[in-house]
Amino acid sequence: MHLESILNRAERHKSCVYTHATFVEGDGVEPCIEVWEPILTKSRWCLLKRPENLTDSQAARLADLLQYNLKSVEARLLREDFHRFWECVNPKRAAKFLDSWCKEAIRSRLGHMKKVARSLRRHHDLILNWFRAAGTISSGVVEGFNGKAKLTTRKAYGFRTAQGIEFALFQAMGRLSEPEFTHRVC
Repeated sequence: MHLESILNRAERHKSCVYTHATFVEGDGVEPCIEVWEPILTKSRWCLLKRPENLTDSQAARLADLLQYNLKSVEARLLREDFHRFWECVNPKRAAKFLDSWCKEAIRSRLGHMKKVARSLRRHHDLILNWFRAAGTISSGVVEGFNGKAKLTTRKAYGFRTAQGIEFALFQAMGRLSEPEFTHRVC
């Protein structure tokens, strides 16, 4: 049937979701589709931006999108709901919120959100360490060392042995003194 082939083609293109189709009886035996109204066109940034960063037109577009039961809208609502996790002060309350959010995400029909929820469950205790430390621990130092190590490894490209790269890392990371040379190279 004509309608079935159109819907199958639309199913293949997940970015094209349509609100409705009206049938008009034509001269032929099969009905034909008169109107297809696209929903998700020009709405990418409405779904990706935080609510406080939306422009007025994007906020209006988002309000229209929230009427529909789409996977992308469901994913946005789950993501916005998860931002409340970082507002928790008490580790017990944060753990309870994280457990309930993971249950809700796993019950959703969204594969990517289920994957995120499973990952959060696996690292549950490590995530809650941030709340136990009361936000006093920063990973800035570790990130700095990682960046410096990557830069040194890139600079050491072309060294013939792994020991050469190791020496370059020790030199850069440990600020080891350079050996005295008998002559100077310009």
